[in-house]
Amino acid sequence: MTTQYFRVADPRDPAIETVGAILRGGGLAAIPTETVYGLAANALDDGAVKRIFAAKGRPADNPLIVHISDLSQWPALVREIPDSARRLAEAYWPGPLTIVLPRSERISDVVSGGLDTVAVRMPSHPVARAVINAAGVPLAAPSANRSGKPSPTTAQHVIDDMDGRIDCILDAGPCEVGVESTVVSLVGEKPRLLRPGGVTPEMLRRVLGEIEIDDAVLHRLAEGKTAASPGMKYKHYAPAAPVTILKGSFAQFCAYVDANKTDGTMALCFAGEEALLPVPAVAFGAEDDGAAQAAAIFSALREVDKRGAKAVFARFPQMDGVGLAVFNRLVRAAAFRVIDLGGAP
Repeated sequence: MTTQYFRVADPRDPAIETVGAILRGGGLAAIPTETVYGLAANALDDGAVKRIFAAKGRPADNPLIVHISDLSQWPALVREIPDSARRLAEAYWPGPLTIVLPRSERISDVVSGGLDTVAVRMPSHPVARAVINAAGVPLAAPSANRSGKPSPTTAQHVIDDMDGRIDCILDAGPCEVGVESTVVSLVGEKPRLLRPGGVTPEMLRRVLGEIEIDDAVLHRLAEGKTAASPGMKYKHYAPAAPVTILKGSFAQFCAYVDANKTDGTMALCFAGEEALLPVPAVAFGAEDDGAAQAAAIFSALREVDKRGAKAVFARFPQMDGVGLAVFNRLVRAAAFRVIDLGGAP
């Protein structure tokens, strides 16, 4: 398959209508969002959605997020929209927030991963919304990478993973947020955070009051438990080299890396620490800046692959605000390998 490439500067570019036609015809398009690049297909066409799973090598029981461009498109996808969901949408849509509700009959088992729910969001990226409008249908769109690899935040990342596997790539520059959307479920007695992202737990609490944080946000999903959201069940976001997170001070980090380095060892560190480490290093944002870390983490994970790392030791990010999302992605990239060095991070 030859993958078409389009570079666009704004949502009025004629290429967007071309991409919309490809999606209406059952094709696959990598499109920019404010979070990461998504691999989009017509969410109402099971054949097209199955192509997403094939192109990514994605397990069929991993549910997809459905993207809309206007609130008027939401009611047809769910059985009901409670007041709590409307308040969340009013506060944070368009934006990096996904809301899980019971699905309508228009959403198939293919999209929902066999669950009775559907995850819906309205991206804030103007090009993403223009593509949805041009397609004329809601779009199912997981991240546009091979399953398990770091998510793509530039079109080049998509090319590296998906060239020749999908119909087209729409390049609108790097993504702003850098990690996938926050996912919150409003099914059940209490709102439940299933995946952290740019909309933080503190922001959710301002609208919803108390929320529960699913155990799978910080820990491996329990054996036999069904994944209620993308990013919960399987190892994700990982470079080829094994990653180990080290929790402790910078001095402890340096000492551990120095004592355990071998040929090909690299470090993922905070900005400004690179030259102080005993091995080659890639920074993923300042230590006290969760938003900067989120914007850089996937590029950093891809960079260690490009440099041929054989093993990677990573700094432990702060776990408040957007930092919770950074830790969530990093601990999955590390397959939950975390070593506590006994000091405050």
